[in-house]
Amino acid sequence: MKIIRLEKKSNFNKAYIYKSPIGDLILKTDESFQYITSLEFELKNTDIIEYEEPSIIKKLKKELDEYFKNTLKKFSIPLAVYGSDFQYNVWIETSKIPFGKIVTYSDIAKIVSNKKGSISRAVGTAEGKNKIAIIIPCHRVVGVNKKLTGYAGGLYKKEYLLKLEGFDIVNSKIIMK
Repeated sequence: MKIIRLEKKSNFNKAYIYKSPIGDLILKTDESFQYITSLEFELKNTDIIEYEEPSIIKKLKKELDEYFKNTLKKFSIPLAVYGSDFQYNVWIETSKIPFGKIVTYSDIAKIVSNKKGSISRAVGTAEGKNKIAIIIPCHRVVGVNKKLTGYAGGLYKKEYLLKLEGFDIVNSKIIMK
């Protein structure tokens, strides 16, 4: 999967709907229709719903179908993100987490920062600004005690995605086998 960093925030507001088992997902591309720039859980009042889908949206929908059928383990769709250096580094590390695996916020913090002390909260904040949920799999990032913590779509969606990937979860905590 290719991830590029945009120099400026896109105001391209054409949106496409994907009906998923966890509700509607809002898909967006860049203006050239070469990269996915957003996969979010809520439609914003500035979004313009489009019905004629460019090929990248068709490809993403096909990959999402396969993911939710549990036959796709790794997305191949090209992505474009906008954020700070730190956010970009967090998202790149998050994109490396394989299907069926989890890491903690502190695991990512250790990789992206050479600072001493805990920057786990900063990692959590960066994950919260991830505009490309599921594909940049921030649902695979959990607390140090394997507890599920914040998720833009709600914890029940994070739990659904992790269960889809084979995890046992009780009281919002991953039970290791």
